[in-house]
Amino acid sequence: MATNKSGHQAWSVGEVAETSGITVRTLHHWDEIGLLRPARSGAGRREYGPDDLFRLYLILALRGLGLDLESVRHCLDAEVDPRRVLRDQLDAIEQAEQALGVLRGRLESVLAGTGDEPDPVDLLRVLRAAHPDRASALERYLSVEELDGLNRAGADLGPRAQYVIEIEFPQLYRRVEELRRQEVPADDDRVQGLIARMDALSALLGGRDGAGAGVRRAWREDPAAMSGQDETVAGPWRELADYVEAARAVKQSRI
Repeated sequence: MATNKSGHQAWSVGEVAETSGITVRTLHHWDEIGLLRPARSGAGRREYGPDDLFRLYLILALRGLGLDLESVRHCLDAEVDPRRVLRDQLDAIEQAEQALGVLRGRLESVLAGTGDEPDPVDLLRVLRAAHPDRASALERYLSVEELDGLNRAGADLGPRAQYVIEIEFPQLYRRVEELRRQEVPADDDRVQGLIARMDALSALLGGRDGAGAGVRRAWREDPAAMSGQDETVAGPWRELADYVEAARAVKQSRI
């Protein structure tokens, strides 16, 4: 570690690689794509300051959650509060634990009332009960094939699917809502960039073509069921949904 010309602490690319456990080549690549771009010395060497190391920590933490580099970039560009990321992740884990507890209780109840073979109808009811409102809402808007496609895509993504759904999507919608409240036009480049990312994530989760449109209709027309929140909380979502759809129409008109 040395000091740069401003008198602040600075680390060389080799020191950062050794400390973080990632390769110099990776650090060079992240610099080239603008993900982690340190200052340069008079001789052209990379100099990593404390802010760069903190950004590197966030990159590695988000990568550890299964995000690709594009997702990481969007999170950092949105100035995600790392404490909020941890809180959101903890909330998601706690909700999952509660849902598993309910599911376990239902399964134990079914098994306690059966002989050697449980009733398959009871088992299907148990699985549906894990997310009754959301499952029912999606069934009204999507075909069986589209639902199967969403389930397969989620299984293929593994833990990353939960992060995208529980953290990255909400963060994108929060940013769009901020722009809507500022009365930024739907054709503004900032809005269009966020919509493009939403559509990319939707495709990643299997929401292409009719499936994506069906999920959006479900959220717009029955936000309480989809979010699991009271109607008084979920209702204002419709104004944001209208804004998002207007922005999406602009996006389609430019293709």
